[in-house]
Amino acid sequence: MQYSIATEKVNEANTLPNTQIGVGYFVSEPETRTGAQRFKVSAKQMLPSFGAITARENYATSLADAVYVDVAIAKRKLVASISQSYYKLYALKAKQTILVENMSLLKTYETLALTSVEVGKASVVDVLRLQIRKNELKQLNQVLEHDFLAEQTNFNKHLNRDKDIAFKVINYLKIPEHTIDMHADKLTLHPELLKYDKLYESVEKSELLNQKQSSPMFGFGLDYVNVEKRPDVNFSDNGKDILMPMVSLSIPIFNTKYKSRTKQNTLQKQAITFKKQQRLNNLETLLDKALKQRISARISYNTQVKNLNQAKNAEDILIKSYETGTIDFNDVLDIQELQLKFQMSQVESVKMYYVQTAVINYLTN
Repeated sequence: MQYSIATEKVNEANTLPNTQIGVGYFVSEPETRTGAQRFKVSAKQMLPSFGAITARENYATSLADAVYVDVAIAKRKLVASISQSYYKLYALKAKQTILVENMSLLKTYETLALTSVEVGKASVVDVLRLQIRKNELKQLNQVLEHDFLAEQTNFNKHLNRDKDIAFKVINYLKIPEHTIDMHADKLTLHPELLKYDKLYESVEKSELLNQKQSSPMFGFGLDYVNVEKRPDVNFSDNGKDILMPMVSLSIPIFNTKYKSRTKQNTLQKQAITFKKQQRLNNLETLLDKALKQRISARISYNTQVKNLNQAKNAEDILIKSYETGTIDFNDVLDIQELQLKFQMSQVESVKMYYVQTAVINYLTN
């Protein structure tokens, strides 16, 4: 809608100065040879210098082009926001799935512990510890559920729809083995930088318009004077009205404001150049940070895969120990806690990888 408003200003620029119309009545009627003058009607139209209207239209068009770039920026930001929100939803759902699996595992351990209590190989305290741990996981699962609903609202509102609309989130995501490297040279065509080019162009068009406005303006008009007939004489021009065409010239003798605008435009172009460089530096920093964090996410993910495999081996050893009649449920809880930590960290690594990918896509696509 802002772009539509800006384009409509092009039509607004394609106009002439207001036509001046005046009416005057002679309170004290001047007497002429052909009769007394009763009233006067005048009309005048000023014309801008040659090319001034075109320059004004070009300036309005350049401003509209700058606004149109904002549309591309808004689209990119919306895609990035929706993508990041989706990956946050995935992480929350994946963590809930992990908690459910761990609670099921603890239930199995609880059954083993109760059996061990009956045969005198474990104490009731071990059972209570397992139950407390299970309660903690249940509480964390409920918290994640509410976090999911809050992020679901954020996701739906980005799509401008009802906050309670439910949708399916993918069950499993993994970090791909190979990733295409991105380079900062792709940033040169980013809309946030192209906007400064459009703004720079609009200042150039503004200066062209300023030069046209500092040129003389021509005008033409017509005066009509109504003359009353003289009753005491009779001749051919008695009561003849007066019609007087006019040509006018408007010269900007005091043109300090036009010189000031030229200087302002020069400074404005320098300011835009500096702002563009600053924004390019910021975008390069964001891109480099996103690339590095994505690498960190891959390293963390691979580390958690190794840790989970080792924790699983430790769990298998504990289960075999139970078969031989010896099991330490403190070790069981420690291993289970480690497994949960590694699984949660793995999900966070996947989320971080794809969230940073959304940032990279915003910067380079």
